[in-house]
Amino acid sequence: MISRRHFVQLSSMSGAALGVSSFARGGVEESHSALPPSISALKSMKDQAIPITLEERSERQEKARRLMGANHIDALLMMEGTSLDYFTGIRWWGGERLFAMVLPAKGAAFYVCPAFEEGRAREQIAAAPGSKQADIRTWQEDDNPYQRLAQGLRDRRISTGKLGMEETVRFLFTNGIANAAPQVNIVSGTPITAGCRMVKSDHEIALMQLANKATLAAYEATYLALREGMTQSDVSELIAQAYTQLGFPGEASVQVGEYSANPHGSATPQVIREGLIVMVDDGCTVEGYQSDITRTFILGKASDKMKKVFDVVHRAQTAALKTARPGLECQAVDAAARKVITDAGYGPDYKYFAHRLGHGIGMDGHEWPYLVRGNATPMAANMTFSDEPGIYIPGEFGIRLEDDMHITENGAELFTPQSPSLENPFGTA
Repeated sequence: MISRRHFVQLSSMSGAALGVSSFARGGVEESHSALPPSISALKSMKDQAIPITLEERSERQEKARRLMGANHIDALLMMEGTSLDYFTGIRWWGGERLFAMVLPAKGAAFYVCPAFEEGRAREQIAAAPGSKQADIRTWQEDDNPYQRLAQGLRDRRISTGKLGMEETVRFLFTNGIANAAPQVNIVSGTPITAGCRMVKSDHEIALMQLANKATLAAYEATYLALREGMTQSDVSELIAQAYTQLGFPGEASVQVGEYSANPHGSATPQVIREGLIVMVDDGCTVEGYQSDITRTFILGKASDKMKKVFDVVHRAQTAALKTARPGLECQAVDAAARKVITDAGYGPDYKYFAHRLGHGIGMDGHEWPYLVRGNATPMAANMTFSDEPGIYIPGEFGIRLEDDMHITENGAELFTPQSPSLENPFGTA
């Protein structure tokens, strides 16, 4: 599936292919051999990123087992994706072929793997918890892999129990398992995966802190290198170069002028001009952990209306930050920010603030829980969210401010300083 980040990035590249971003105006292409000074001055932060350890992954699996007991689930099944990486460090892709890990509430895990992929699987499983006694059940291309999985369940004496399915497992696989093991009760595995991943460890918080620091540095260096005539793809390329200097993979979507009123952007080619709003969004990855920051700014002078809207959005972001604390329902934080925007005349409801206040963030850019009306999940210390109110005025401009928020023991704090203004977005002028 193409993510929003990749969609906008590909759209920007398409614009360049159409000749909209010709670089004839002195764009980024000229700077491949000589980076702009603000970007060439960036230093790698990669040595600050400490990988997640085998011991940490073992502790995660034990917590998952405790949650399985509390939720009366006998085993958790995971396939390729973030949760498998979180619990094992295995990063897998496989398309329509079944590669699965089953983690029982009691007893050792087992894997089901295509026979021709056994070498690749063992290479990664060797660095996962329980690798010395790894139970790997292989299947040939003309075998039924679901029978291998069903036999594993029987061997663990859970063929009539509850099997928690990780939420991203496709129906193709769920259906195959159900047919091969008709007595097993397939249920949602989200109470286990979310129960573990929603609350971060101090190490995870440190990795996210570093990811946010890197993103803000990349944005600021790019901002200092901007000039009129650049296109979306020019700016995206500058940000990519900045991330290369910093040592982490990352990307950004860039929207200009009236297209900033589309919260997730437009594929329409756009050019930066003085007096137009520029909105930059997304982040980078540090040892699997994400940042997600939006900065909205302008080259030249902002209009009074732009300044007013920025002030309202800034106050809404602050209100959410001051409201958030352990024990409070997630929906209350959205309500606090939305009230500021509505009271300023940009209501009612979702009219101009068109989306929820925020999403959980961690190894996925969007994960549980969500800061949205109707979500009564109580916040807890070391949960992490985006805090991203916005006002979007169709045909004119949009302003969004987004920083990632860490719930502390007594309240909340942002990983990065709030943006002070449209004309001085990084507080360096």
